[in-house]
Amino acid sequence: MDITAFFLQTRIHTKNLCKPLEIEDYVVQPIVDISPPKWHLGHTTWFFEEFILKAHIKDYIVFDTKFSFIFNSYYETIGERVVRADRGNLSRPSVNKIYEYREYVTLHMEALLNNAPSDEVIQLTQIGIHHEKQHQELLLTDIKYILGNNPLLPIYDSSFKEHINEDLNQEWISIPEGVYEIGYSGEAFCYDNELGRHKVYLSPYAISNKLVTNGEYLEFINDGGYDRFDLWHSEGWEWIKTNDIKSPLYWHQVKGEWQHYTMEGLIKLEEEHPVTHISYFEAYAYAQWKGCRLPTEFEWEIAATKFKWGVRWEWTESAYLPYPQYKKAPGALGEYNGKFMVNQKVLRGSSVATPNFHERITYRNFFHPHLRWQYTGIRLAQ
Repeated sequence: MDITAFFLQTRIHTKNLCKPLEIEDYVVQPIVDISPPKWHLGHTTWFFEEFILKAHIKDYIVFDTKFSFIFNSYYETIGERVVRADRGNLSRPSVNKIYEYREYVTLHMEALLNNAPSDEVIQLTQIGIHHEKQHQELLLTDIKYILGNNPLLPIYDSSFKEHINEDLNQEWISIPEGVYEIGYSGEAFCYDNELGRHKVYLSPYAISNKLVTNGEYLEFINDGGYDRFDLWHSEGWEWIKTNDIKSPLYWHQVKGEWQHYTMEGLIKLEEEHPVTHISYFEAYAYAQWKGCRLPTEFEWEIAATKFKWGVRWEWTESAYLPYPQYKKAPGALGEYNGKFMVNQKVLRGSSVATPNFHERITYRNFFHPHLRWQYTGIRLAQ
């Protein structure tokens, strides 16, 4: 796809994700991990302005000199920024002003891309596009958290289907021991944390052809899974006790029946659908209860051509670490992945919220073990 068309398509999709929102929804931030929709709109715009327009358009005039302070996320190289927990306090700039900002930057980017852009501009634009696609998924899941914590449990979009039945009989896929190559090797876009293709030795293992379902996870709950300390990591046990966790996020018991909040509103829990909004701690405990384990990210990557994936981000047993020969990019873009390679777990695959052209077998997502507002699920290994 032409780079200009790809860029414009991405910008339009972000705006379309916000169409079901009321103006009041744009500024809400229930917890520190969630960013208000208006902040996502501003931050993804600032990224193009900061890393491309300011450096590659002579005498470029920034839309607002204060916006870098507001919309810088974590780039120490760029300078001071609003504390993450205070993003929901930004009643100004207004939503309309942020949409004006988006239009201003989009027009300047379009002009730049239509005027024989350099290879560097094209490369940076690719990064910016996929950065925005990451935020499209975060935007959707943040919106769900915002609405899912509203006492009215409002509908976001009744046509958004987040629960898909895997119409399969559960089977185990056997993978022989051997030395396998891991990491990205193509010519298209990937993140730097996927690079450094290297060999790993894997012992023989088996991996499930389908994800754990709501019904299967309900058996774990009914068997007292949240009350058995022997199934949990010590930190996970402390987490569920401190936070009174007894079921996946968005599950509610209504008159003795399990229901869950979805983008379609509060609906009956369908037992055949893959369980979602699960923390790593819960995924690990469930695997222990089943007498199984979670796959490593390397086991997942090698086996992924043999099963369907893409409806849930799948927790792995791998810590988020750099591949051999990993090198951070110079400057601010070097802060994109490398500095987060500590105390986090790798997730593989993609989800129903992942935008088109943003999924790869080698994609390494990563989150802290207690987080579960993303569409996360469980695939077992033996």
